[in-house]
Amino acid sequence: MKLEQGWGHGPPKLSWHELLMMEWHITDAQSLALIDRELGDRGDRSPAEYEMVRRVIYATADFDYASCLSFSERSLSAGAAALAARTTVIVDVPMVQVGIAPAIQATFANPVFCATEAIVRPQQALTKAAWGIQTLARRYPEAIFLVGESQTALLALIELIEAEEINPALVIATPAGFVEVDTTKARLRDAQVSHICVEGRKGSPIVAIAAMGGLVDLAWQAYGPKAKGR
Repeated sequence: MKLEQGWGHGPPKLSWHELLMMEWHITDAQSLALIDRELGDRGDRSPAEYEMVRRVIYATADFDYASCLSFSERSLSAGAAALAARTTVIVDVPMVQVGIAPAIQATFANPVFCATEAIVRPQQALTKAAWGIQTLARRYPEAIFLVGESQTALLALIELIEAEEINPALVIATPAGFVEVDTTKARLRDAQVSHICVEGRKGSPIVAIAAMGGLVDLAWQAYGPKAKGR
C-alpha cells in the first residue's frame, strides 16, 4: 500500500478508529458531505492528504485550512512508519497531549512527553515550552514533534534542526501568531525534515490534534493487525 496515495478504514472489532468513524457516520455524515461539496475539487492532494485536510476542517469548521495546510514530500509515510516503530512523541502543551492520548493509547502506545511538564532548570531567556522542548528534543532527537500552540517552542525546535543537533521523524506545526510567525514556519518548510505545517498566522492546538488523529489512522491501516494479516 502506498501511504501517500491511499487511506483505509482501520482494523475490525471496534478499534479506536472504527469507533471514531462510526460516530462520524451516525452523527455527522451530513457535515462531512457538506465539507466534501464545499471543497469540490481536491486539486493535487493525494487521498491521504485530502482526508487530513477534511479532518482538520471537521474539527475547526474553518475551510481556510484547505489551502493553508501544507505537507512536505512523504511526510505522511514518514510519520506513519515512525508511529508504527513506537517512536517517542513530544508535544508542546498539555492540551495537545490530552487530545492525542486516546488514539495513541488504543493503537501503538507510543511514549508521549509534554514540553511544559518536563523537569528542567530555570532559563530566563526562553519560555517554559521552548526550554522544555529543547530539553526533550536533545533527549529524543528523532522523535515526532507536535507544536500546536507555542511559537517559541517551534522556534527553539527549528534552531536545533538547523544546527543539526536533532533529526525529527516528523514535525507537526500549527501554532497561531502575529509576530514573525510566517518567518518561523517558513524556516521549518525550508528545513530538510518531514513536516506538516499550517502556513500563515492561522493555527491552533485543535489542528495538531486532528492531524495526529488522521496520521494514527493511516499508520494503523498500514501497520496494524489487519495489515499484518494480508
